[in-house]
Amino acid sequence: MKEHESGLGAYIKLFFQRRFNLHLDKANEEEVVTAIKTNTVFVGPSLWTLIFAIFIASIGLNVNSTAVIIGAMLISPLMGPIIGIGLGIGTNDLALVRQGGRNLLIATIISIATSTLYFYITPLHDAQSELLARTTPSIWDVFIAFVGGLAGAIAVTRKEKSNVIPGVAIATALMPPLCTAGFGLASGNLLFFAGAIYLFFINSLFICISTYLIVRFLKFNKKYFEDRNTEKKVSRYVLITVLVTILPSIYLAYGIVQKSIFENSAQRFIREEFNFSNTQVVNKSFKYSRNSREIDLLLIGAELSEPTVDSIRSKLTVYKLQGTKLIIRQGLDARANVDFSQIKASIMEDVFNRDSLAKKVVTGNKDESSIPEIREEIKSLFPAIKSYSVANTVFMNTDTLKRDTILQFTATLTGKMSDSDKTKMGKWLKARLRADKLKVVLE
Repeated sequence: MKEHESGLGAYIKLFFQRRFNLHLDKANEEEVVTAIKTNTVFVGPSLWTLIFAIFIASIGLNVNSTAVIIGAMLISPLMGPIIGIGLGIGTNDLALVRQGGRNLLIATIISIATSTLYFYITPLHDAQSELLARTTPSIWDVFIAFVGGLAGAIAVTRKEKSNVIPGVAIATALMPPLCTAGFGLASGNLLFFAGAIYLFFINSLFICISTYLIVRFLKFNKKYFEDRNTEKKVSRYVLITVLVTILPSIYLAYGIVQKSIFENSAQRFIREEFNFSNTQVVNKSFKYSRNSREIDLLLIGAELSEPTVDSIRSKLTVYKLQGTKLIIRQGLDARANVDFSQIKASIMEDVFNRDSLAKKVVTGNKDESSIPEIREEIKSLFPAIKSYSVANTVFMNTDTLKRDTILQFTATLTGKMSDSDKTKMGKWLKARLRADKLKVVLE
């Protein structure tokens, strides 16, 4: 029995060792180091590629186009120096750390200058949602940068190169914050600039830390020197660099985690405690700092009485929001200091959501705009059809509340159509229109 258990344990251990072995398909260490060192330098083509990518990303942010932003991130070579810094720290290569840091600084300055120039001359000056999303880092940005960095570091150490690095560049989103920082400078909004640089710093930092961890896990050879004093000096500098890099990141990450926890708790508090039939929250804002926290709400509808408001305030501790200042503004008078644009935006958002839901119910899963043009094919294959229509139709039962959305083809015939032609047409329509459910009506 014990031998059986021992054999099973050995099999499980061997299974996991083989499945999760990062040393499989590992490239030659010298080739990896050489490739990473080459990618850390921004001169000539790589520098122009970065500039063009920044212009593309800035345009994408300006017109609020996610596809354009993703394309720019695929072009960008910004990952190179960050991975180089991580490799340098992991191998005691102080020269590589300096090279990566210097080129990352150069790339950052050039990127911000390029995006500032674009946003200064562009006629579009409004901050779109894609721009606003790059000004406030969250705990998810930290997690994505860290995990993405791990994936990127593993990818660059493989013999067979894959599409992991472009994917990491998209996921960690290094370029958009730099473009947003340029927008902040061009528009004179220093809060935008500071928030975007902060996000870029967080992403770069955790990619660097991830690279360092993978390099040490794979046991890359450290750089040693004949002179022991020089070796100790370099090791000391590398240790200082690691501490300077990691300690602020821990502090910043802790602050981001606390802010995310606060905002999630505040959202739940509002959702559960302000659930009134005649009163609605039309605008909410949160302010968080290490010394103070604030929830600011704007209500419309029936005014809440003072006892009700006091009762709600007393429940802040239930949601772990003790010490949070709750500001409730209600009543459409001068004392409420109401921003009517907020009310309008909230109402329009609600109308849009309801309209989208209604359309989804009516049209079902198949978008009518995706129905192909088949007029010429119908005319050639089935000349007996004079006119036709194709539309999603909702069928409802009279004895139940169940409803079903089916694509319906309705046609007017000039004469009779044989049963074999009807069967043939039904099969052709179902395949041509790619419909799971199809109802054919002939008149």
